[in-house]
Amino acid sequence: MQVELILLVLSMLFFASIFTDKIGYKFGIPALLLFLAVGMLFGPDGLGKFFDEDGVGYMLNVGSAQAIGTIALCIILFSGGMDTKLSDIRPIIAPGLTLATIGVLLTMLITGVIIYFLFGWFSAIAAVSLPVAMLMASTMSSTDSASVFSILRTNGIGLKHNLRPLLELESGANDPMAYVLTTTLIGVVTATSGNVTALTVVQDIVVQLVMGAVMGFIFGKGIVSLMRKSKLSNESLYPIMVLTACIFIFSATYYLKGNTYLAVYIGGLVIGNSKFTRKRQTRSFFDGLTWLSQLVIFLVLGLMVRPHELFQLEVILAGLIISVVMMLISRPLSVFICMLPFKEYRTNDKIMLSWVGLKGAVPIIFAILCKANEVPHADLIFNVVFLCTLLSLIVQGTSLSAMAKKLYLTMPPQEQKKLEHFEIDLPEEVESVATEMEVTAEMLTNGARLKDIKFDTKLLIIMVRRGEEFFVPTGDSELEAGDQLLIISDSAANATEQYIEDSDAEIYDHWGMYLINHTMDFAKKKWQQMVAGKKK
Repeated sequence: MQVELILLVLSMLFFASIFTDKIGYKFGIPALLLFLAVGMLFGPDGLGKFFDEDGVGYMLNVGSAQAIGTIALCIILFSGGMDTKLSDIRPIIAPGLTLATIGVLLTMLITGVIIYFLFGWFSAIAAVSLPVAMLMASTMSSTDSASVFSILRTNGIGLKHNLRPLLELESGANDPMAYVLTTTLIGVVTATSGNVTALTVVQDIVVQLVMGAVMGFIFGKGIVSLMRKSKLSNESLYPIMVLTACIFIFSATYYLKGNTYLAVYIGGLVIGNSKFTRKRQTRSFFDGLTWLSQLVIFLVLGLMVRPHELFQLEVILAGLIISVVMMLISRPLSVFICMLPFKEYRTNDKIMLSWVGLKGAVPIIFAILCKANEVPHADLIFNVVFLCTLLSLIVQGTSLSAMAKKLYLTMPPQEQKKLEHFEIDLPEEVESVATEMEVTAEMLTNGARLKDIKFDTKLLIIMVRRGEEFFVPTGDSELEAGDQLLIISDSAANATEQYIEDSDAEIYDHWGMYLINHTMDFAKKKWQQMVAGKKK
């Protein structure tokens, strides 16, 4: 197949997926579900059938899909660690880790036992051994909270009682736990010798988790130290260095027999909570990279599935029953058991945590891992897991907002309004908020000079945009209605109270001078760069 045709089709897939995200945002549908749909549309049973055997629908084999899924999941977990603030998760570390470890184990055990008896009772479903049933359950034992937050933000909903950081910690830590359970059970199912015992299984799990955590912490600290000492000539290289660090942590931990996914998550957590050059730029880089990874992985998974195999009687029966079991039995039981020691969480909180057992890309990646290792009933496992993921995204994904409102756990999300007329990044060491406002005719009634306008004393105006022109103002600068002001404040609350009608406060005070020393040089540099760019 020609490279040009491959690139053409891939670009079409990307465009289709990007614009479907807009549909999901409007109707509250998980974007990941739409990415899957686009992949299935271009798969072997869709538009891919118009290509030859080397065409789009047949470009992917199990090995390439597994490689793509591994890389994408590595980036997603690392980015999730970077975005997790220790100050937010510190109060909920105990319940979060309990849900991510014991909760995953309980979910697997409960679901696995039910799958074992279920497949034995129905003649339409192939009978499976208990280890295979546990393996199928382990692939679906983790949750995908990233899609949960996307849905809640889409509907303008926040969660009370520290539920959001709790879910963030659980989602970051439960994927490694599910992975080690899945790989261990694959080894048990495919073992040709009788040397595999319960003790060796437990030892393997403990060693992987401990080594993964230790290596993630050590490598994370080492990379932060390296970045602080490095003086790179090109600022764009810092995000690339962090990406290289992510890949290094993953691959090095693999050869040290540790849990690679846990290592990259903890490594990202260590790096994200440390100070280093161009940190904001790096976060923005990984935000885009994470979305790209999610898009790619769900497109690949959609391309892998064959609907004519997916919608067979045995698959539909198994998928429906297992989905109901996990939504209404396995996940709720594991949550309520794990939360017994934590009395601060009420029944409504536990119900919400139970309903947020949303499935995503991880279960399907683990199912592909089963196919790659040629475990018994691998095709059945893949199709059932895929269908369960679809049902979870449809049922739980579309009802999260309604469930949160029904349980009285909603609150407005505390999200800062994004700048529309300025492009500026402040160092994280400067704990301040950048915002903007438009000059109105009413504000100019006492004079057009900047010092004639009454602002809150905790605000600093560092730049003015007039049309396509930018300039750094002084107290004597003449303003016009329609000018856009770039304002720095010490808090988001102060930033919302920009213009004070009944105040004689001066613009510049001791706090303002502190901010001037830290931000004026940067602002002038930015303005000079923009002016130079306009002249070109």
